[in-house]
This record gives sequence, structure tokens and C-alpha cells, in this order.
Amino acid sequence: MSVAISVISLPLKRRLLHAAASLSLAFACTAGFAETPPIGTGGHAMRIDHGSFMLDGKPFRIISGEMHYPRIPREYWPARLKMAKAMGLNTITTYVFWNAHETTPGTYDFSGQNDVAEFIREAQKEGLYVILRPGPYVCSEWELGGLPAWLLKDKPAKLRSLDPAFMQPAERWLHRLGQELAPLQLANGGNIIAVQVENEYASFGDDHAYLDGIRQLLVRSGFDKSLLFTSDNTDPGKNGLTDQLQVINFGTGNAEKKFAEFVKRRPEGPYMAGEYWAGWFDHWGAPHQALDAKREADELSWMLKQGYSVNLYMFHGGTSFGWMNGANWDKESYQPDVTSYDYDAPLNESGRPTPKYLAMRKAIADATGVKPPAMPATPATQAIDGIKLGESASLWDNLPAPVNAPEPRAMEDLDQAYGYILYRKVIPADRPGDLVIHGLHDYAAVYVNQVLAGTLDRRLKQDTLAIKVAKGDTLDILVENTGRINFSTEMLNERKGILGEVALRGETLRDWKIYSLPLTHVDGFAYSNKPCLHGPCFYRGSFNAPAAGHASADTFLDTAGLNKGFVWLNKRPLGRNWKIGPQRTLYVPGAWLKNQGNQLVVFDMFGTDHTTLRTLKQPVLDAPVTETAH
Repeated sequence: MSVAISVISLPLKRRLLHAAASLSLAFACTAGFAETPPIGTGGHAMRIDHGSFMLDGKPFRIISGEMHYPRIPREYWPARLKMAKAMGLNTITTYVFWNAHETTPGTYDFSGQNDVAEFIREAQKEGLYVILRPGPYVCSEWELGGLPAWLLKDKPAKLRSLDPAFMQPAERWLHRLGQELAPLQLANGGNIIAVQVENEYASFGDDHAYLDGIRQLLVRSGFDKSLLFTSDNTDPGKNGLTDQLQVINFGTGNAEKKFAEFVKRRPEGPYMAGEYWAGWFDHWGAPHQALDAKREADELSWMLKQGYSVNLYMFHGGTSFGWMNGANWDKESYQPDVTSYDYDAPLNESGRPTPKYLAMRKAIADATGVKPPAMPATPATQAIDGIKLGESASLWDNLPAPVNAPEPRAMEDLDQAYGYILYRKVIPADRPGDLVIHGLHDYAAVYVNQVLAGTLDRRLKQDTLAIKVAKGDTLDILVENTGRINFSTEMLNERKGILGEVALRGETLRDWKIYSLPLTHVDGFAYSNKPCLHGPCFYRGSFNAPAAGHASADTFLDTAGLNKGFVWLNKRPLGRNWKIGPQRTLYVPGAWLKNQGNQLVVFDMFGTDHTTLRTLKQPVLDAPVTETAH
């Protein structure tokens, strides 16, 4: 611990130590021991009394479902919350995604889709309490676990540690978040009843001083009137905060075993499944995940009949729109996640109830004896044929000004978080042989004189490609950030682009032109009516959408015939497409459509002649999978 603390700057040390006095109330309120005083001094109160949650002096069982505001179109927040209430839930749990709010250091965005305070107020209108999970790290199959990519610039911060390069921005962020959300705590008249400290830290590290530091930052940021707790999918006895209220995370089939262990470890209670994994997420190139709905409903029934509190992860997964999908790291294997976060949840990606929803609704009603509200009507979806992408633009003709550098540079060094980066080198001499890219993150299309020579894929542990080049040839390496790892210590190394040297026939190549391609805007390119069939190309077209503007116009873009790339709708980044599967459709919310003149832009890393697309009434998330994209 002394070593860890020694890396903190002196002013930050003083602030952390000075906060200890203010923590005495927080400890009393959250320790999970026999009895605690009420949270807050006025209004409603949440407390722990003899191993039970108590709300305004009455026993309270938390029946929660997880939903994430950025993964749901803002226009649909009320409808999704009504569906939660209709399933019998009394609480909504949500992460807060730091990287969505602070894309540039010191500049914060809580507007539109990022208005988390409004999401919480909408939940209160529906009579739902909220459990807040502000991180600052959240995991959640989200890019870098919700941490901003700019933390990795130059000399990267040691993430999730007392390194001042991490803790000082985290402190600034949590204080700013407190301004938005601390007034919405239960004792202040709001509906936030509990706030999580960090996230599953016991499976990442053992720095108790860091975890305690995050707890102190939350208290000083104004979250001193809610139950504080930690949430882990492993025994936190070694790495967690033992004086803190704890909840446990686990998946289907593990409830009895995990709760038996939990009761033995914490006989004083209370007991809650902070994440009961009611589904699972998908990776590119791996089968779609679908679990046993009856088994999960039966297990939920068992937990509720024991008197345990539960949070369903996820109740409604939604969509990791744009570039926000994360990636897993399993057995030294990089596994990028798809754009859809359907998660096989009770409420599907577009917010419609599934058989699992109905089974869990019945399980909750039977266990509690409370009849839920009527289910809202389920809007129909639509299909649109003949979306012609009649205009195209070659990436080669629309490159920005390059940066000259002796060695390849990472995206973060160029203040780039997402998208693509192009490395260009004119070959000085004839050198047929193996091209070796050291530290490829994550996927590269290699071109010689703008003709595809091959691809390299981090998923498949590929770093070597045999190519033929002659003096004067132009070598282009187009690299995609396919999603930063969001779990495990491997995320500490998640800079993107080419992180090492590039060698050809054993000789290091130097002096590169590097083009930053974040693709935040795709409407300034020189489009033409000429076909673009080879190499990286943009395709643009327009279409009309009957019944646009609401959920009855929801639809799913069929990406069959495309290779690998990205899609924008009306300048909104929808997400990724990749023909290896399992996801073959992208969710298109009707609320984001117009009756006339919708603009669709598709980027394909390899070009395509499939320039007439369609949308479907139902998603295709379980298409056959293949190993490679080209």
C-alpha cells in the first residue's frame, strides 16, 4: 500500500486523506452490518436494518433491471421504462459512461443522448428507483470499459490505479458528474437509492488504497446520501473493500451456489445479485448467444422466494451505437464485440418483449404476489426495399493532410480515439518478402499501389503477410480500431493503430506518412456517380421511410453483400458491419428516420458492387459465422 500511495501527487494525497473524516458517515451508512442510520437527514430514507434493505422504515426488496441510456434512443426512454415497470421491476440500474461525456479533456457533454439526469428523472416518473454505477470504470462490453481513450495518449496513464495521470482526471469527472446527479438522490427528493464504487475491481487488482480512493471521490462528489456498495463476480475478500456493502455477480445456473458462498462469507446480510446475467453478448466471428429462458425465469423465481434482491443484467441491452463496442480478452485471444447489445435480454434490442420477458414477468408476479401494470402495446416494424447507394467516393481521393513521422504512431498520439488510421510508405528498393507488423491493434488491410495485397487480423494472431513490392511502390496499411478491450489487465495496453515497428524482409521501414481517419464526418467527401469497386470506398444514397419518427417505423438494415466497414444514418454513426457474422443487421430506430430524404452512408474497407440495400422487419443476429472477412 505504501508503494501505491507514493505515486500520488502531494496535493491529491492531502485531498484523499482529508476526505477520511467525511467518510465516517458513509461507512456507517453502507457497511452492511446489523443496523445503520437512515441515508440523509430529510425526505425519504434508505437504510440497512438487521440484514435487510429498509425504505422509509419498511422492508424493501430490490427487483431491478439494467438499462443504459446511451444504448437506447432518447426518444424511447419513457417506453422502455414503462416496459420495465410492466414486467414487475421497481428499480432501474445504469452505468455512467465517462468516455461518452468527456471526449475532450475538461469538456463535458450532458445533452441529448448523454442527458443521464433526464433518464433518471424519466425513471422516477414511472415510479422506478435507480441504482447508479458511475465507475469511473464500468466494463459493460463498452469501448475501454467506459474510460476515455485520451488517457492513453503519449505516456499512458496506468488505468484503475492511484497514478495521478488517472486519478486527477477521474476526480475532475466525478465532481462534474456529481453536479448533475447528486441532487437526484433519494434523500434530496430524487430516486437514486444506491451508488456503486468502481466495478468488479476484485477481478482486476488488489490495490485497496485505489478502491478506497474512488469511494472517497464519490463521497466528495456529493454521493454521500445513498448506499455505497461494491459489485464483484469473484470473492472480494482479498481485493475488495470488506467494510463496504457488497453484492455479487453471476450467470445462469449459479444462483444457489453463489448465494450459499455469499451467506457464509457475509452472514450479516443483506443479499443481492448485483448482476444476474440474463443473457450474454456476441463476438464477431463467434455464434450468437441465446440462453434458456425457462431456466433463467425459474432461477429468478428461486432468488425472489428466498427474499434476495436482484438486478437483471441486462433487462434491456439495446445497441452500442457508433464506435462504442468493446472487446474481450480470453486466453490470450482478442475478441471484439458486435454493435448489437441485444444480449438475449428479456426486452430485445429494439425494445420489444420476448418469451423471456413474459416468463420473468410471471415469475416476479408469482414470487411477490403483486400484479404488474398492463404491458404497453408493441409497435410493428417496417421493411424498406431498393435503397440505392448511387454515389461513391474512394478513400484514396479523400485523404486528409498527413503527419510525417520516422516510426508508426498510435491513434492516441494523434488525438484520435476511434475509426481508422492509414500508414503510407514509398518503398526505396525492391523487397519482395514478409511484411511483419509488430503490435497491430486491430485489423489491417494492406495495399500495394492501391491494390489489396492481403489482410491481418489481431483476432487470429496474424502479424505477417507475404507481399511483392518494387522500388517506388506505395505501401498502404489501413488499420481499424475494432474496439478496445474492456475487461482484465490487458486493457492497460489498448492503444490503437500500429504500436511497434513495421519490417519488410527483416528490415525496419522508417519515415511514414500517417493519415488520421476518425470519420466523425463523412459528408465532405468528393462523391461521384462513378462506381467504386475496389479499395476502401464510401457509398451514399437516400431513401424515404413511411411512418418515420416513432417506434412503428423501426427497421433493421440488412448488410448482406457488404464486406467490412461502418454505416451512418442521417449523420448518426449506426455501427459496424462485418460479413463474418453473427450480426447481419443494424438496428435503425424509427425515431431517427425522416419521411423523406434519409441519407445512408456506408464505408467498405474493400469496396463492393452490392450498392442496393434493404431493411428488414426483424433483425438477423445469428447469421452463419466465418473466420475471415476477405
